[in-house]
Amino acid sequence: MKKKKLEKDFFQYQTQINPYPMNIMVNYAEGSYIYGTDGKKYLDFVAGVSVNVLGHGNPKIKEAIKKQVDQYLHTMVYGEFIHDPCVSLCKKISENIPHPLTTTYLVNSGTEAVEGALKLAKCYTKREEIISCKWSYHGSTHGSMSVMGYEDYKRPFRPLLPLVKFITFNHVEELMDSITEKTACVILETIQCSSGIILPNNSFLKEVRKQCHKKKALMILDEIQTGFGRTGKLFAFEHYEIVPDILIIGKGMGGGMPISGFVSSKKIMKTFRNIVPLGHLTTFGGNAVSASASLATLNQLLNSDIIEQVSVKEKWIREYLVHNEIKNIHGKGLFLSLELKNKEKVEKVLKTCIKKGLILFRFLFHNNYIRISPPLTITKEEIQKGCSIIIESLNKL
Repeated sequence: MKKKKLEKDFFQYQTQINPYPMNIMVNYAEGSYIYGTDGKKYLDFVAGVSVNVLGHGNPKIKEAIKKQVDQYLHTMVYGEFIHDPCVSLCKKISENIPHPLTTTYLVNSGTEAVEGALKLAKCYTKREEIISCKWSYHGSTHGSMSVMGYEDYKRPFRPLLPLVKFITFNHVEELMDSITEKTACVILETIQCSSGIILPNNSFLKEVRKQCHKKKALMILDEIQTGFGRTGKLFAFEHYEIVPDILIIGKGMGGGMPISGFVSSKKIMKTFRNIVPLGHLTTFGGNAVSASASLATLNQLLNSDIIEQVSVKEKWIREYLVHNEIKNIHGKGLFLSLELKNKEKVEKVLKTCIKKGLILFRFLFHNNYIRISPPLTITKEEIQKGCSIIIESLNKL
């Protein structure tokens, strides 16, 4: 009776954004599994949309959270008081990514980090034009939505930011004609995510880097979904031999706690202090509890072979997922999309997998792709189990 009441209250009092939510009533979560109040367990092949990189209920993350809760929670708005977890986290990030990405501004969510990065680029360059990519997704607030490359989602919320131009991901020719002396920044995902996962070709990111340098525009890479080991490197741009001017991070950063940030050089980042004091504000950004969880997450990723094993686990998934209904598997590491030959069958597969105890998800812009982004700690046996459920579901079509 209590469960039915809770479900009723969920629909009555908590806003939904999806007409058909999964409706899993969560009891607890541990490792690669989420357990429902009905006693059923679900193998999680989504990880909270790339958030739970170390799985659910990671002991060291929980220990860090509990320790910090006993010390203090919120004390003052960002950048005023000195919090050990925040300083240690920013230092650890700086020590493990290429120069000159040395200083981090901590915020709460990916879209907030995008907003801050765009403001920083415009303020630093004293320019107004922004270039983004078609089929890109950077968040749902107004600035982030302005650089989203999908008009159907944006139209109801216009007017948005002016002076935003769109190019096609991987099209160098469009890039060459687009970046000018009026361009403040080029913002793009290192790997395009919401369009079913599109990898950059060998020259595209290097050409963006070259043209931005030539025109004195800033290159911003959005690694909200691809960071913190998901592709087999700490950050995906490390696969492509370039370094952005601003790096946007989030999702897997907190191991389940809300935290994100944008990283840049000291020279660029001090714009917020010297050129426009208090130029970007956040009340809860750099929350000590979230920063403690993030530091515990990052330390585990750096002090183990978890990231090194990602490419091995990708091979297992590709080996086990062979079926006539599968057209292709896109992506890198444990950030993959399963493309079916018939997009009408995607929802059937998702629903059948849920019934069989496997959580999968869709992509925002393409409904014939299925998202696979499990915890990086997933085992070979769990991968085999999840892939077997997918194959069984495809066999029932």
